[in-house]
Order: sequence, then C-alpha cells, then structure tokens
Amino acid sequence: MPRRPLVACASLLALSLAASPAIAQLADEPPTDGGIAEIVVTAQKRAEPLQKTPISIVALTSDDIARKGIFDLTDLRSNVPSLQVTPHPNSATTARVFLRGVGNNDDQITVDPSVAIYLDGIYIARGQGLAAEIAEIERIEVLRGPQGSLYGRNATGGAINYITRQPTLGEFHTRQTLAYGNYNQFRSRTSVNVPVGETLAVELAYLHSQKDGFVRNLGTGVTRFGDQRRNAYRASVLWQPAPEFKLRYAYDRSDIGDTPAFMVSAPFYPLIAKRPTAGSSAVRGLLVNDVTAQGHGLTAEWEVSDEVTVKSLTGYRKLSNFTNQNYLTGVVGPFPVFLTAFDQDQRQWSEELQLIGSALDKRLEYTLGAYFFDEKAASFDSSVSAGRPSTLRSATVHNTAWALYGQATYRPAFIEGAYITGGLRWSRDERQATLDQTSVALNGTQTVRPQGRGDNNFSDYSPSVIVGYDVTRDVNAYAKWSRGYKTGGYNLRASSLASFTKGYGPERLDSFEVGLKSSWLNNRLRANIAVFRANYRDIQVNIQSDPLNPAVTDIFNAGQARIQGFELDLTAKPSRALTFTANYAYLDAGYRRIIDQVTGANIAARFNFVEAPHHTLAVGAQWTLPETPLGVPGVDVDYYMQSRKFSSTSDVRYIVGDYGLLNARVSLSDIPVGVGRWRLSAYGRNLTDKQYYIANFSAGLPAAFFGDPRSYGLELSFEY
Repeated sequence: MPRRPLVACASLLALSLAASPAIAQLADEPPTDGGIAEIVVTAQKRAEPLQKTPISIVALTSDDIARKGIFDLTDLRSNVPSLQVTPHPNSATTARVFLRGVGNNDDQITVDPSVAIYLDGIYIARGQGLAAEIAEIERIEVLRGPQGSLYGRNATGGAINYITRQPTLGEFHTRQTLAYGNYNQFRSRTSVNVPVGETLAVELAYLHSQKDGFVRNLGTGVTRFGDQRRNAYRASVLWQPAPEFKLRYAYDRSDIGDTPAFMVSAPFYPLIAKRPTAGSSAVRGLLVNDVTAQGHGLTAEWEVSDEVTVKSLTGYRKLSNFTNQNYLTGVVGPFPVFLTAFDQDQRQWSEELQLIGSALDKRLEYTLGAYFFDEKAASFDSSVSAGRPSTLRSATVHNTAWALYGQATYRPAFIEGAYITGGLRWSRDERQATLDQTSVALNGTQTVRPQGRGDNNFSDYSPSVIVGYDVTRDVNAYAKWSRGYKTGGYNLRASSLASFTKGYGPERLDSFEVGLKSSWLNNRLRANIAVFRANYRDIQVNIQSDPLNPAVTDIFNAGQARIQGFELDLTAKPSRALTFTANYAYLDAGYRRIIDQVTGANIAARFNFVEAPHHTLAVGAQWTLPETPLGVPGVDVDYYMQSRKFSSTSDVRYIVGDYGLLNARVSLSDIPVGVGRWRLSAYGRNLTDKQYYIANFSAGLPAAFFGDPRSYGLELSFEY
C-alpha cells in the first residue's frame, strides 16, 4: 500500500516544528485587524480555541453554515474530507455515515452506528429526522477518530456534534428565510426569540422544505421518485434564575413525507448509466414514505464554584419510520426485482452526569462522567420479489448501556507549554432481540420459522493518552493514542436462525495520531495537519450472502484491518475581504487478516474497504466586495472532489467513480430596507451538471442512486 504520502506528511510536520523559532517573532505580535477569526469549540466539554484542541476536528460556524447552504447531514459530505454520507438502498432518508473509512454499510435497529451523532450533547441513536436542521445551529463539530473518554456513547469512527444557540435573555429576536429554486424547491424557515422577564426566554421555530425529484413515475402511485416534503417544529426554553445556574429544555419534531429515491440499473465500473428522467410504466402503487421523529432534551448546568461545574443531560426521543422501495421495475420484465417495506418504532432514553473542573491553579483540568442509555424498538418488514418466495420479518430490540468515563489534562510548571492528557472509559452493553420470520410461497403457502432470541452482554475498557506541547502561542503539536469500541449486536437479515441468535461481537480500533495546529503571518494563515494510523480488529463486516437477494446478508467479525492517512486543513486570509480554504484528506485502508472458517486460510485479499476513497478535497473562496448603496456584495465558490471508492465489501465490481462538484453563491447583505438586516442570495449547486453516483450496490442486479443534477435558486433572509 502507498506510503509516500505519510512520509511526506511526517516530513512536513518535522519541518514545521523546526521552523517554529523563526516564526515566534511573528507569533508574539498581536494579530492585526482582518485576521482569521478564532473559533471556540467544546469538543473536550469546555470552551477552548479550536487551535488549542488536540483533536483532528472540523468546526463550521453559523456563518459557514449559511454561506455554504448546509441544511442537513448529507450537506456535510462536501465540506468535511474523510466524511462519507450515502443513502441506504432501502431508504434515502436513512444516511450511512463513515469517518476515516469507519462506518456502517447497513441500517438495522439492532446495529449501533460507528459514527455517533449528538444534538447539544444528547446522543441520537437513529438519525432519521430534521432535529438538527430546524434548530438555530451555532456550530457543527466533526471529530475524526475514536471518541469515548468524553462522550456518552463510544464510537470507533468519530462523532458529529450539533451545538445549537440557546435562547437569549432580555432580547427579542426573529429570523425568516425564504428560498425558491428549480425542481419546485421551496424552503421557509422561521424562528423567534421572546424574553419573558429577566430570567426566562423562549425560542420557537418552524421549517417547511420541499423539492421535486428529477425522475417521473410513469406508473401508478406517487407522481415522482425522490420528492422531498418535510416539516419540522422546535421549542426551546432557557431559565436562568441566577448567574451560576441555568436550565434549558428543548423539544423538536420532524415530519418527513419523501417519496422513494429512483434506483437505476447500473453497468459495472468504469461504465456509468445515463441519468434518467422517468421510470418504468410498469411501476404499481408507489407509496410515500412516512417518518416522524421527535425528542425532548433537558440540560441543567450549575457552576458550583469558579473551578467546578456540574452538568446533567437528559434526553428522550422516539421514532416512527415507514419506508418503502421499488427495486428496478421494468429492467427484467414488467415486474420489480424486489419490493421492500419497513415499519419501525423506536424509543430511547438517556441520562448523563458530568463533573467539569480544574485544580492546582488550573494546571489540572478534568472531566468525569456517568452515562445510562435505554432503547426499545420494534420492526416489521417485508420483501416481495417476482418468481421467488416473499419474506415477512418481525423483530423487537431492547438495548441498555452504562458507562463511566474520565479525562484529565496536567500542565507541569517545570515545562511551560507542555501538557499530558489521560482518559479512560468503562462500558457495559446489554443487547436483547427477538426475530420472527415467515416465508410466503408463490402459491400463498406460509412457512413460519421458529422464533430466534438473542441475549448478550459486552463490556470494555477504552483508554486514551495525549502528549502535547505549545511550541509558541500559535503553534501546538500533539501525539495521541486512543481506543474506540463499538458494542456487538444482532443481524435481522442473517442467512440462518443460528447466525441471528448467536449475534456478532464488539469491534475495536486503536488509533495513533500526530498533529500540528498552527497560525502564521499574524493569523492570516492557518495550517492544521493530522497524520494517523489505526489498527482495526474484530471488524463488523456486512456481507451479502446471496448475490441474487440483497435482503439476505451476514454480519461477522471479519478480522483485522489497517487504516492510515493524513488530513490537511488550510485557511488563508490575505486581506479583510478575501478568504481561501483548502481541506484535503488522504486515506489508505485495507483488510490485513480474515480467516476462512472452513479452510483456515487468510482471504483478506478478497475483501474491499468500502466508503474509503484515497483522496478527498474541498476548496473554497469567499470574497466580500466594497459596500454599495444597495448593500454589501459577496461571492462564495466551493469545489469538492473525491476519488473512486468501493461500495461493496465482497464484490470488486461495485465502485463509485471519481467526481467533482462546483457550488457557488452570490449575496447582497445589509440591504438598507426599513428595519432589520436583509440579505438576498442567488445560489447554484452542481453547476457543471455532473452526472455521478452517490451509491452503487447490488439490488439483485447492479443498481445505483444518482446525485442531484444542477440546482439553483434565490434565497431571501430577514433578521431583527
């Protein structure tokens, strides 16, 4: 496997460290006006500058989110190298998330995600819904690599944190955004902050979003494939009776009525199908999906003293999820290869207590936490195919998790600038599941299989160590080792009842990372680099057991793999009006050892690492023009590219080819119209109308989902 990029990256790191004394003179000078704005993050449970946080992290501020038009999780894909977000074949509303090649290629209520998603610190086990989209997002933090010693749930791939803006005391504030574009795109987002006395504030928000799909349904049922029809609601309350205590409650609800995405018959790489505009007239009764996700969050924070803060995070969420999919109707005769339908109900409750403090004149900083999580779910799904027996499945799930974690950072007085961080997490997971299956023959005869029951417990200790040194005020170097753990579970699509009952075990990942965070030229140039290598073992790999039936898969702990690469994040601001960004990630991932259960041979060469392109790059430019009588013009241009990637673990023919996307936005801000702040923007996505796959998979036959064609529109926002 290629090693030169790692060698080059290590050399660059060494040169940067060697050059730091020469840069110290610049670093000691106060930054001039117009430098790069400082971003404060809470990735380590306390507010600290991004440049001082020894983690490979991408942080997007509220301004970044507005300028780049980031609406939901899928929009992060083209803004964060190393991150892959693809739709599941059974439902485009279900996202499969990978970081540094680590993620889930399937979605089941019995399988935990490898990348944890949090909303204001509360873990979201099932990602359907618009909980983050409706909120007033203050910041999105994407943490790359294992997370555990500071978070409620452990994760082998990383974490995505949505941090919302809390209601504001003593201030009335309202914001309205309207957008209209091609494909009948319309988006209206309203939020209002209302103060109630001096200690209470309430924020209310409503979102309506719609967009027509680009593939017409020539059969019966809904008019188009890929329509989006979404509504979301949110209420947030802040009560702060004293400066040292505050209580925040938030409720969100999302209603999603999208139609199934269109599945195209796809030739094998390097050939690509033509992006369709219409489906088959043989489609019958295509249904709208129906997803409702809602949740409650209660956060209490008490500053016991200047050194100690106690925090409680209580979360309750529930999900009702009906989705259906039509697999390749009309490709082989007038019948679908498959028709699938899923009806799921899920509830989760979590409680997390945190003690955040400092001692020894703040040379010691620590975080201690205790976590409890309980999840119950029920699922019914059916798979109907032409010329084959149909399958009906009912399942129940009960998952319980406990965790204790802690992390401490010590800065010794005798080595100014040096620090060492140690973390440890204990986890225990109890996993219970049942499975009932019925096979329906072509003549209608039903065969009921014996019920499968699984009951497993897993426990783990996950340590982490960071050694860092602030070379200067603007140069921070660190080395990190951390272990990630993901609990075992059960596979509802297993090829045998025994395979389901036995389940699969936990996976673990040891990550080694060396990083440098630096600012140069009076904070006009920011360069962050992270070099990493991960040893991945007992990997939970999903294999399609029957090449002709995508409804039958097996999950097994596949053995060992190695993932290595580096990430480079650059920001340059040569003037107050102009900003350039370039974020690049190189990834080299491959299986090292998979033992055949029959022959005992190492068959790792037969398997592919999915969703792990070697190269991903996101570059952008932001230009603010001089103020005019009509307002302040601005131009944002972004380009994203990724190299080809495997999309099937066991079949080398399933490949998503390389592609690049060009997006742009032209805005006129601070328009002098009456009261408030007005902004008018014209935006375009995929301006070159690139035809590309976002997913390539087996649907009984080779199939794919296309990415959206060129889209454009106008957006008007008002803020007071």
